[in-house]
Amino acid sequence: MEQKQKNLSKCIWTTLIILVTSAIHINAVKAQTTIEDPHLGIIPAPVSVTRIAGTFNFSQATSIKADNPKDRSVVWFRNFLAENLHFHNKISKYYTKVKSSKSRGIFLTAKGSQTLPNEGYKLIITPRRITIIGKRAGLFYGIQTLIQLLPVEHSTSEKLPCAVIEDSPRFGYRGMMLDVSRHFFTVPQVEKVIELMAAYKLNNFHWHLVDGQGWRIEIKQYPKLTQVGGYRMQTMFGSNRDWPDQLSYGGFYTQDDIRAVVKFAADRYINVIPEIEMPAHSDAALRAYPELRCDTTAGKPASRGVKSIYCPTEETFTFLENVLTEVMELFPSKYIHIGGDEAGKQPWQESAFCQNLMKEKGLKDERELQSYFIQRIEQFLNSKGRSIIGWDEILEGGLAPNATVMSWTGEEGGIAAAKQKHNVIMTPQTTGNYFDHYQSSSPQEPVSFGRYAALPETYNYDPVSKKLLPDEQQYVIGTQGNLWTEYVPTVAKLQYQILPRLFALSEVAWSKVENKDYTNFSEVRLAKHFARLDAMDYNYRVPTALTVLDTIVFGPQFVDTLKSVVPGAKIYYTLNGRDPLDTDLQYDGPLTFYIPQNEKRELRTRVITPSGRRSIATRTLMVNRALLPAITYSADTHGLKYKLMKGSFTTPDELNYVTASDSAVMPKPDAEQFKKDIPNFGIVYDGFINVPADGGYNFTLANYNTTELFIDGEKLTESEYAIPLAKGFHKITIRYIYNAPVATVGAFRVRQSPLRVFITEPGTFTKKELDAANIYY
Repeated sequence: MEQKQKNLSKCIWTTLIILVTSAIHINAVKAQTTIEDPHLGIIPAPVSVTRIAGTFNFSQATSIKADNPKDRSVVWFRNFLAENLHFHNKISKYYTKVKSSKSRGIFLTAKGSQTLPNEGYKLIITPRRITIIGKRAGLFYGIQTLIQLLPVEHSTSEKLPCAVIEDSPRFGYRGMMLDVSRHFFTVPQVEKVIELMAAYKLNNFHWHLVDGQGWRIEIKQYPKLTQVGGYRMQTMFGSNRDWPDQLSYGGFYTQDDIRAVVKFAADRYINVIPEIEMPAHSDAALRAYPELRCDTTAGKPASRGVKSIYCPTEETFTFLENVLTEVMELFPSKYIHIGGDEAGKQPWQESAFCQNLMKEKGLKDERELQSYFIQRIEQFLNSKGRSIIGWDEILEGGLAPNATVMSWTGEEGGIAAAKQKHNVIMTPQTTGNYFDHYQSSSPQEPVSFGRYAALPETYNYDPVSKKLLPDEQQYVIGTQGNLWTEYVPTVAKLQYQILPRLFALSEVAWSKVENKDYTNFSEVRLAKHFARLDAMDYNYRVPTALTVLDTIVFGPQFVDTLKSVVPGAKIYYTLNGRDPLDTDLQYDGPLTFYIPQNEKRELRTRVITPSGRRSIATRTLMVNRALLPAITYSADTHGLKYKLMKGSFTTPDELNYVTASDSAVMPKPDAEQFKKDIPNFGIVYDGFINVPADGGYNFTLANYNTTELFIDGEKLTESEYAIPLAKGFHKITIRYIYNAPVATVGAFRVRQSPLRVFITEPGTFTKKELDAANIYY
């Protein structure tokens, strides 16, 4: 699997290749002070910040007054000061009718909040006093902003910069989802996630309590849901076991646990949305109550690999209504999430009951049967004053009348729902919102789901698609980040996966688009927040000393300047091709390299924070070699010649020793047409490519085990994938082998990587597939 991920990363991620004649300066992140930052280091960026001269001195002697000292925001603030800053300031009643313009201290008031947007606040800091104007959540968020202005290192008094901050959210729904079915997390561990959400103004905690791997919520009427469905044997960590065989893995929350978490979240103005999956992802429930399955016409369970699914009988609807009744008693949330995704419908196709039900209800297929299922559940929840949220597959067969759609497969489901005037929460797996995905292409990243969600992608996402008309955009009510936990067995991994991506999510959800600036966010504001995470002992992904993880540069001289955004972090480096440890050379200033002609040097770097957390290593290969001269070519005929060899091969090298069974010309390298009729074969392409300018060109392959690439006779590899080429024509050779797969995983055949060759031109990050327009023979 690791090799597969490594190959995939080379296919997906582009590296920067630069040809130079004298010197290159590779500049990394440089931490800056909040004085240079228009947002004063605050995440998410406020609507407006106006600086005022001076500072406010906060100490134990500072008086704190509030309209209502028992308000939950005020109580939370008092507890925070005592537990985190060891300040035990008493909070007294603030009588707003009494003139107190000359009084000193901190004032928490709702007076003047009637003109503020929902959840908005105004924070005024002068040398004499701090005033936070807001009501309910607005007051709480004003307090959170004030806390971010406090220094991380504590002393007997703290100085805060004077300013006027006016702020309110872009979206009303700002969410984070945690899956506890695949791997279970305790109440304190869940509360740490909620605490972090509150600090960054996220207001909806989507709690994925039920899935095929485990039922995590106590239902008193159906005790076997947790007694049986809450545990499993030989649990899986992705495709690897993470629990010893013959031992049971699992856990669940009692109803008292649920009440405690809901109250903990409510005290921080966070709504908890439970997800009770249906009709699919129901294996855990069906292990406990198998009578809720469909009896298939074949008289046997559904085929291997098909998701288990409830049978839409009256018994099932009674069961689900009873379950949801207990769920609604525990969760005051307007929304109840009912899943609705990835419903393999083969059991319904093979069920005589389902086929008869479809005829009785006039349903033309199983997709409409799913819509019937969802609409019945929606009618029940609507009758209790609640609304449903479902993943975008609930669009199949017709959308339930009042449903909110959570668009995850991409943006298209959300766009379609908004056009139907349904509320939409955008959380696509394709735009950096899935926090179980890898954070970079490096094979040093901990094993995760095989997609990528790098920090810039998460930060730069705009939930309001340009495909929506202005009157349709209002139906996008917010956005959400999701953490599925197939690959998250520990709290340390949980925190690593969401941090710092949760910071980026908060700014997408809260801040105005025009106030967003990734450079300011990543190079300036994140610094203090990493320091705060260290102080609170949260794990997180440490940013690297260079933003580009794997770089090949060409030239005789280089100056490398390394910086870390994490306060107090040290940078270590090596020149011997090994990843640095804290026993290697420590960086203390710019590094100058003079590379002799036709030689190369390799610089590797790693950041280690004061708390001992480490970044992944970066690699910069510095090469001094001349451009490969262009070849004289005048035929001007597009395409590549190929030779096809039938048979089974283990490496592309073997094709050198085999006689071709066929040869011809095709427009570009493409082996798919041969796979239909030939189970095992190899193919060699020969021709020329035309490069538009002098420079270093980066070539990547979909799979380095089945494909070899040669440019002017030089083989390009995963570690040395760039070559300096002069403008003009250059010889290209591609070798590819294919062996028809025989293994199966569930009901799906293992697919071998296709033949794909990508090129990145010098000075760009844009990777494109080898184009037929630039290929000749």
